[in-house]
Amino acid sequence: MKSLTIFTPTFNRAHLLPRLYNSLKNQTNQNLVWMIVNDGSTDHTDEVVQSFLEENVLEIQYIKQENAGMHGAHNTAYKNCKTELNTCIDDDDLMPENAVELILNKWNSLQQIQEKVSGIVALDAHFGGELIGTKFNEDFTTLEDFYLKGGKGDKKLIFRTEVMKQYPEYPIFEGEKYVGLGYKYLLADQDYKLATLNEVVCWVDYQPEGSSNNMWRQYYKNPKGFAFIRKEQMKISKSNKRILMDAAHYVAHSFKSKNWNFLAESPKKIITTLAIPFGFVLYLYTLYQNKKQGGFYQR
Repeated sequence: MKSLTIFTPTFNRAHLLPRLYNSLKNQTNQNLVWMIVNDGSTDHTDEVVQSFLEENVLEIQYIKQENAGMHGAHNTAYKNCKTELNTCIDDDDLMPENAVELILNKWNSLQQIQEKVSGIVALDAHFGGELIGTKFNEDFTTLEDFYLKGGKGDKKLIFRTEVMKQYPEYPIFEGEKYVGLGYKYLLADQDYKLATLNEVVCWVDYQPEGSSNNMWRQYYKNPKGFAFIRKEQMKISKSNKRILMDAAHYVAHSFKSKNWNFLAESPKKIITTLAIPFGFVLYLYTLYQNKKQGGFYQR
């Protein structure tokens, strides 16, 4: 059995899949399965994937489903993953040729403590080679501690599949297509640390229409999903400053979803009460930013 599943949620990005496919074909260590989760694409994704399958170079697991959003595709990936490790590489990203080798070498070096960590956290970089954010200063960390101590930038997470399967799935809210992926990562943070790898294992190409460049639009379209993750973060966060920020966002998303019971449902009622003025301003700002980002087609 292979050791690592690289799963790729995709929605109408058939034109980008070949370059990711080529980067996986060229890996110096081929101990991998590529799982493609077609999240309701209406373009020629089927034909592109069929051409990969016919080459018979990589072990490919192809799953099709109705459009459920990024978090719904992650639910499907975790449910179907059978390897010890997994990582998500988006359809607009690439892996350096030695990425799988770096990941598995690091994992093998942790043989005596593998069951005590949730996995590995490694570095992302732009296509030009510029590192995204900062490197790690510790051998082991949680995501929350890394960012609380001043760490910056997107990072690549490689989880033990067993760990991801022990936590609840991302919730699906009717009419919405986005719940923050940090939910399961936050839960894992409470029970395990991540081993750090100061090596780039993913080259990131943020697309103009992607979630990262349209977050205000996402806030507007998915208020229940965002209120959910903010509420969960309030329950767990160690930082009062972070709890206040989450509370303000929770209030803003609750206004947008017309959930007038938000105060009763809040796990931090006093802080949420204090955050109401900030949340209302944030709600108005979300409406303003949504107009500026109009026309975004949601995944």
